Amino acid sequence: MADTTDPDEAMDAVDTAAEEAIDTSDMDAQQPTPPVPPAAEPDEQGLNLSDIRACVTIIDIVTKRGAFEGAEMADVGSVRNRLDNFLKAAAEAQAPAEGEAETTAA
Repeated sequence: MADTTDPDEAMDAVDTAAEEAIDTSDMDAQQPTPPVPPAAEPDEQGLNLSDIRACVTIIDIVTKRGAFEGAEMADVGSVRNRLDNFLKAAAEAQAPAEGEAETTAA
């Protein structure tokens, strides 16, 4: 084995070894992936409820695959719960609005 004195070459060897050591292909095959709901095409750039719903689904998927370390789980879970609570509040706010539209049409 050649002695490398160039730090860039040494780092390349470390990067290559790290890439070879991490193989998640068998983890992906073991866990079925739930379908992500299709996002509606927005007329303008910005977030809509389906984007937020997709984020919650993505967080659920990557958590099941073990993408987060234990110390990160509290923060990720907190964000996921806030997004989910927002979706529930939006659904509750839309429900009375839909009921009012039906009663005014009658």
